[in-house]
Amino acid sequence: MTPDHTPTYSPSNSGPATGSQAAGRPRLGVLCLSASLGGLELNSLKFAAWMQARGWDVTLFAPPATPLANLAEQWAVPLAPVVPRRGLQLPPAARALQKQVAQRRITVLIVTQNKDLGLATLVKLLLKGDLYLLYQQHMQLGRAKRDWFHTLRFRLLDAWLSPLPGLARQVLEKTRIAASRVHVVPLGLPIEQFSEAALPQHQARQALNLPAQGPLLGLLGRLDYGKGQDFVLEVLHQLRTTTAHPARLLLMGEPTRNEGDAYFRRLQELVAQWGLQDHVFFRDFEPDPATFYNAIDVFVLASTNETYGMVTLEAMAAGVPIVASAAGGTLELVQDGHTGLLYPLGDVATCVRQIRQCLEQPGLAQQRVQQAQQQVQQYSHQRQCALTEAIIGSLSPAVSAG
Repeated sequence: MTPDHTPTYSPSNSGPATGSQAAGRPRLGVLCLSASLGGLELNSLKFAAWMQARGWDVTLFAPPATPLANLAEQWAVPLAPVVPRRGLQLPPAARALQKQVAQRRITVLIVTQNKDLGLATLVKLLLKGDLYLLYQQHMQLGRAKRDWFHTLRFRLLDAWLSPLPGLARQVLEKTRIAASRVHVVPLGLPIEQFSEAALPQHQARQALNLPAQGPLLGLLGRLDYGKGQDFVLEVLHQLRTTTAHPARLLLMGEPTRNEGDAYFRRLQELVAQWGLQDHVFFRDFEPDPATFYNAIDVFVLASTNETYGMVTLEAMAAGVPIVASAAGGTLELVQDGHTGLLYPLGDVATCVRQIRQCLEQPGLAQQRVQQAQQQVQQYSHQRQCALTEAIIGSLSPAVSAG
């Protein structure tokens, strides 16, 4: 997921909701103080919207006048503006947020960004523990956090929600948090968005102004060195020059906000250097990502260390063959030879070979697609919500998940 990747969303698809469901449930807050609109921010907002559709009283705490705040208003998710503060400004910011939490009678706060944990734990201390605090993990832990400072901070968490078993194991290895507080809760995907409204390929390509004929590779993600668009351009170059394969490439994404366009210019230089001007198509993000997947023949993931590839799960749900770098959380999401094909990170030759296998052996590729579509069911947004509800309900007899 990436900046401005704002998928079409309807709360009516997020599970049953009735006015009586909120009765007996705590009021829920979701805290995400990011000015960007990437995967983390969109996942935070979608989760808030899904829980609201399931009958929860939800408030999103986000910075005012940001893409995240604007989209929350479009989706009718109640928004409480919070200006991010760090350093010496953190204590007064915590007191201000404490007042908002108390006024809204919120008793469960879910934090989705690691750097917001300092603020959230201060709020819990100010409320003298009268707040259940959950951390919804979106990124891998870097260095170990077993020092006294992080140990005290993490003790204030009532639950740590890791999206993959491997990430949960990493948390237990790199922190001193109690194992009983670490839960595996996959980040959710509205699977029906991709599986029920598929456009025929020619219509999807027409919508994106792409050639109607010929094999098309695709990579969806912000234009960033870590996403590997330059690597995929080299793969395409090798594919066309060494095997005379007629494949083309669709790159959908935009530069990371506030970080300039140097990488985008580098990609354009590579396109010109290798004579790929008629074979590479740059497109901005579309409101409905399903159109992207319906247009391509093979989804190529080249991220150097993807924590949890929502785009990989989207490709699975959309029924697109996957060729992915064997790194990060992708190793848990994609079973090599079963639900997709993996290649060693940075290995151009193997990536070319795996792409050719997808294009030249469509029967085997379709078998992997079918297996992937079965596996992706465990990553549905309704399962994420149900697991989170069960954890909230287990925190205290007074907290009912309804």
